[in-house]
Parts: sequence; C-alpha cells; structure tokens
Amino acid sequence: QMQLVESGGGLVQAGDSLRLSCAASGRTLLSYTMGWFRQAPGKEREFVAASPWNGDNTYYADSVKGRFTISRDNAKNTVYLQMNSLKPEDTAVYSCAADHWGTGWRTPENYDYWGQGTPVTVSS
Repeated sequence: QMQLVESGGGLVQAGDSLRLSCAASGRTLLSYTMGWFRQAPGKEREFVAASPWNGDNTYYADSVKGRFTISRDNAKNTVYLQMNSLKPEDTAVYSCAADHWGTGWRTPENYDYWGQGTPVTVSS
C-alpha cells in the first residue's frame, strides 16, 4: 500500500504562486507515474499534470500549460506542483495520485492510490 499526503494549498490572490507537495510513504515512487488532478465545486475531476515513471517528459492540461510545473524528488519520495500566475478558475481541491508503471496518465481511473487533497482558492 502507498499513502499520499498533499500539502501547500491555501487562499491566494490572482497572479500569485503556490507550490503543492505530495509526500508518499509505503512504496517508492520510482515505478509510479505520478499525477495531479483537481476538482472544482460542482465539476468533474480533471487532469492537471503528470510525471511518468520512466522520466520521459511531463504532461499538462492545456489550461495550465506554461503556468504549472510538475516535478519529483525520488530521494524524498515527494512530488511537487509549482503553480504560477494563478487564476480564479484554478480554484479547486488538488489531489495527487500514483499509477504503478502507468501510461494512461490523463485518466483518473487508471491510478491506484490517491491522496486526500488540498484546497486551493484563488481570489480575483
């Protein structure tokens, strides 16, 4: 089993930055594709970013490309999401997820483990 714990969310103003962290325990991240997803009130969960297990590139939703950066520190078993130039439409609960040897990183159903989420609120 793997446990994922997110942190770093909060209330910010439009244009500000936040860095979310996702600390994993129980398993090493080396063989896991790590993803960030978000869910706004009344909306479906949506893909934000992914870092494949093989280190091959990173992937982003069009809505965050150029503003968000996913990274991982395998030594610390932690994944990060740096969010810059935040907009009110980025307001959501952000969750990290792990998919063993995963390749379908945009699909939440593919992920094996999920954190509890951390809320991000961006005021205009």
